[in-house]
Amino acid sequence: MTHEIIPQANPGAGYRELQTEIDAAIARALASGWYILGAEGRAFEAEYAAWLGTNRAVGCANGTDALALVLRGLGVGAGKSVVTVSHTAVATVAAIEMAGATPILVDIEPDTYTMDPAELAAVLANPPVGLPPFGAILPVHLYGQAADLDAILTLGAQYGIPVIEDCAQAHGATLHGRKLGSLGVASCFSLYPTKNLGALGDGGVLATNDDTLADNIAAIRQYGWRTHYLSDLIGVNSRLDELQAAILRVKLAHLDTHNARRREIAASYDAALSGTAIQPPARRLGAEHVFHQYVLRVENRAETQAALRELGVATGIHYPVPVHRQVAYAGRIALGPSGCVRTEAAAGQVMSLPMYPQLTDAQVETISAELRRVFVR
Repeated sequence: MTHEIIPQANPGAGYRELQTEIDAAIARALASGWYILGAEGRAFEAEYAAWLGTNRAVGCANGTDALALVLRGLGVGAGKSVVTVSHTAVATVAAIEMAGATPILVDIEPDTYTMDPAELAAVLANPPVGLPPFGAILPVHLYGQAADLDAILTLGAQYGIPVIEDCAQAHGATLHGRKLGSLGVASCFSLYPTKNLGALGDGGVLATNDDTLADNIAAIRQYGWRTHYLSDLIGVNSRLDELQAAILRVKLAHLDTHNARRREIAASYDAALSGTAIQPPARRLGAEHVFHQYVLRVENRAETQAALRELGVATGIHYPVPVHRQVAYAGRIALGPSGCVRTEAAAGQVMSLPMYPQLTDAQVETISAELRRVFVR
């Protein structure tokens, strides 16, 4: 039987939904005659900081650069280690090395897929031999789910190590009523087209309550300039262009509504899985999930994906190979005491269902029905 495939991600649908507003914003930016670090970028930064609940936001070229810029701004480079996880987009670890620092990867909680505070505590108490001193802790709020910041921030304060939040997949998620990205010393967001807040190209933004840090990073992103052509700091070129800033301003105004739609879709999937052996994604107590991805854990993943695709439902894998098992990193990155065994187990089983706010009710009903067909035996 031939089915029209429902894609796992569909950034084009996000453009088409808001096409009139986005096209007007692009026309406005084009007509301005100013295309780098202008009024659109400044307005987006101000609007994003106000929405997030931080003093400042600084736009940049992409989410990877956002992480590297924060590390540079904090002076975390050569001679410092950064603790993060292996079950993440490789960008998290790439950014640490871009800044010149040394990554160490700890394991995850098996239900939330986020940093295990117990293993973090063990690493901080007994660092691997030869590892440089710790410069930062970098938890990843994965799939739209909060990491255990209550425990992680406590450990950071205990050891005097700043906590930087990787919020690339968590725009709008909360913990105890506060938005993720407003709790650590700084936070970093990817604005890649498939994110909850996505540009129509590359983009990134970082946020902080520290005005001095924000000012330094704003200089570092453009060659270290505070005065044009004069470098006060060693910098890079990582700027959010005006067209993307204009587009993001449109999309930011719809983000809370879109996140609510993601939660509605997740509730439909939850209901479809009721009574099956497959557990819906865990929700951390006191946190609000924004379902960048709706991730299931299945033992026979390849067969399940094939069965769903035959029924017209595409799926994804986020992520199939842990960072520490990838060729570029294998054998040279320090690991926590578990050896990331829970990370490796998850990588072999995770599977992402279609998740984007433009899914129609009919599509959600189809996906839900096909889930039951595959999982109810």
